[in-house]
Amino acid sequence: MEELEDPSDLLLDDEDDLETPTRRGDRNESVTVLRACEVLKAFRHRGEELHLAEIVSRTGLPKTTTFRLLRTLVHGGLLERAGAGVYRNRFETVATRQLRIGFAAQGDSEFCRSVMQNIETAAAREHVHLITVNNRYSAREALRNADLLIREGVDLILEFQTYERVAPVIASKFLEANTPVIAIEIPHPGATYFGANNYKAGLIGGKALSRWAREHWGGMFDQLVLLELPIAGSLLELRITGFADGLRTELPSSGNVPIAHLDGRGDFEQILGVMRQYLRRTPVRRTLIGAVNDVCALAALRAFDEAGISEYCAVVGQNAILDARNELRRPGTRLVGTVAYFPERYGDEIIPLAIAILQKKMAPSTIFVKHQLITQRNVDLIYPLDKGRSFAPALVRRC
Repeated sequence: MEELEDPSDLLLDDEDDLETPTRRGDRNESVTVLRACEVLKAFRHRGEELHLAEIVSRTGLPKTTTFRLLRTLVHGGLLERAGAGVYRNRFETVATRQLRIGFAAQGDSEFCRSVMQNIETAAAREHVHLITVNNRYSAREALRNADLLIREGVDLILEFQTYERVAPVIASKFLEANTPVIAIEIPHPGATYFGANNYKAGLIGGKALSRWAREHWGGMFDQLVLLELPIAGSLLELRITGFADGLRTELPSSGNVPIAHLDGRGDFEQILGVMRQYLRRTPVRRTLIGAVNDVCALAALRAFDEAGISEYCAVVGQNAILDARNELRRPGTRLVGTVAYFPERYGDEIIPLAIAILQKKMAPSTIFVKHQLITQRNVDLIYPLDKGRSFAPALVRRC
């Protein structure tokens, strides 16, 4: 039970507060008053309402200490109870410097837009000043933007760029500037990583495709096509490794099947061209396709459809973008499923993580996002709000 009604909770002095102080100050200072100030500063504007758990998170103080301080501040008239476990600020907060966070967005794909929208929403909610630049899927642009954000003097940088080969260079710039970094999807040396567990995501896709093959083809198929993205480096390659391992786990005989590795770099039309060329030189055979992302998956489906041989393919994608979700809703689709990463929730975790890092709180070095297989059976349950939504055709890549 969170709220206590014992009148002794209102009694608080330095001797009652037995937790070890977080700082050594003047011997004439009152630790209790300093902690009360931290509680008050957790409220960022007049009238803001916070749950006890939120105040504990923002201050880093123990829950018991925070509760007793809140009860005392309510008794003193600086705060008021707004409900069970909820407190409202009654005064104008002391002005503090607004946190400035730089966000180097990856590009303009649907996935990137979802990440950006949620980061912007979360930053506004936390009263963080967000400075956004666009890396435009360009290594050169990413390096230029790194220098720009350093000159802006931001407190922390959210780096979302595709190229593993330039990650060390970008990271060294931020290290020299003494600016902490959260690397989104592609690791950067010394940065906190936030993003996919690529091997696990690939494993989920591989197992799903093997189950489909067992159910529809008796577990027998003639070739495996892996659409990869080498430019993104070894971490993203783990999706393909996981996919192959998942397939072999469910269908051990698949280890003897010929494998074609194709480069999924480029936009939808470029990948479609790669698949058309592959089908022109390859006999018609039952083909399982593991795609590094949904753009590759949808391009593969289109190529087989154009050739009039859709019944000879089955595809699994990654990212669960809207175009792929709508494809799953199409009767007779050969898209078996797509693994969701939920970019529309990224900011809800990234912004609090950034604030925690800047407040010198303990933070994990790696945070993996949730993954879930989206299929015809569950797409409307997981994404019930898709009806009526649309994006431009899938013409941009997403790692």
